[in-house]
Amino acid sequence: MSHHPPVRVAIVGLGFGAEFIPIYQAHPHAEMAAICQRNEKSLNEIGNAFGIEKRYTDFEELLKDAEIDAVHINTPIPNHAELTLAALAAGKHVACTVPMATSVEDCRKIVALTEETGLSYMMMETVVYSREFLFMKQLFEQGDLGEIQFIQASHQQDMDGWPDYWPGLPPMFYATHCVGPCLALPKLDAKTVSCFGSGQVRDELEQVHGSPFAIETAHVALSDGKTSARVLRSLFDTARQYRESIDVYGSKQAVEWPLIEGEPLVVHTAKRPEPEIPERVTCPDFAHLLPEEIRAFTTGGVYNLEEGSDHLSFTQGGGHGGSHPHLVHEFVSALQEGRSPYPNARQSANWTCVGLLAHDSAMANGKLLNLPDFTLSS
Repeated sequence: MSHHPPVRVAIVGLGFGAEFIPIYQAHPHAEMAAICQRNEKSLNEIGNAFGIEKRYTDFEELLKDAEIDAVHINTPIPNHAELTLAALAAGKHVACTVPMATSVEDCRKIVALTEETGLSYMMMETVVYSREFLFMKQLFEQGDLGEIQFIQASHQQDMDGWPDYWPGLPPMFYATHCVGPCLALPKLDAKTVSCFGSGQVRDELEQVHGSPFAIETAHVALSDGKTSARVLRSLFDTARQYRESIDVYGSKQAVEWPLIEGEPLVVHTAKRPEPEIPERVTCPDFAHLLPEEIRAFTTGGVYNLEEGSDHLSFTQGGGHGGSHPHLVHEFVSALQEGRSPYPNARQSANWTCVGLLAHDSAMANGKLLNLPDFTLSS
């Protein structure tokens, strides 16, 4: 039983962010203290729907509020670093949707500020709290996989028609959904990365960021000196159903993500007769790891002001694997217990910088690049 006062959280950005409101409201150790969005009409609709009295259209005003302990940032990608740095400077803990930042330098500033202030930062990476990942993690921790020999992950999505900051984005700038699980499963840092670009996006997309590639695929050397991972990203002009996937190959067992959304995982077990090696396994849910009050949120979309109005990323992303309540619980628990959340600022920087450096590597024809020291846990 916690004897600490509840963590008072403000959510900033209410498109995808509104998904989290009822989870914080139901969490036994959190208080949904305030919401913030520039659009006042939408702010008031959501505030009324969820019964939240304190509402801000101005982020700087929110940061002056002494009754807010932490902010959970769900704004468009280009603002993540700027809002995170302002919040930390104002003495607030920060949870932020992915990615941490769009430059290595901004990642460095965020890590430095958490270390100067002692405040917590957590990147809210959905995949490392998805049921599929938690299933693989459980198999690894109980020894069923044996030694991890290799991990690969892909995140393929057709982003045509998405909002203003997506067109032409280098695929690896938004790579944490496939980088995160490769590093979180063995609990290792990325040390070096090499990436090649492939294919060609149409001219008007290439012109935005000067990034020509339809697909970027990277190899990442991990900090144990013996394991590597492969990550693959595509955003435009590539035919593929939405897929965020992880495959892990162990000495005793391997787990592969289904090729088609909604199908079961495949678990391969070594040393069986060949036809019996693979087996289709329906992934269990891991709601039992959560406080009872928020368990229901692993299996349902929660943002239903009107029927069927789940946020696009929730619908297209298969509900993010039931991860949202796990993310909230990790952030709130870490603050209550005075420990580092997972992933913390350094880990989040490591996961984010893999993608940023991978794109630099692709533009330099596969040049091997080292992750900066500030992203390494030891």
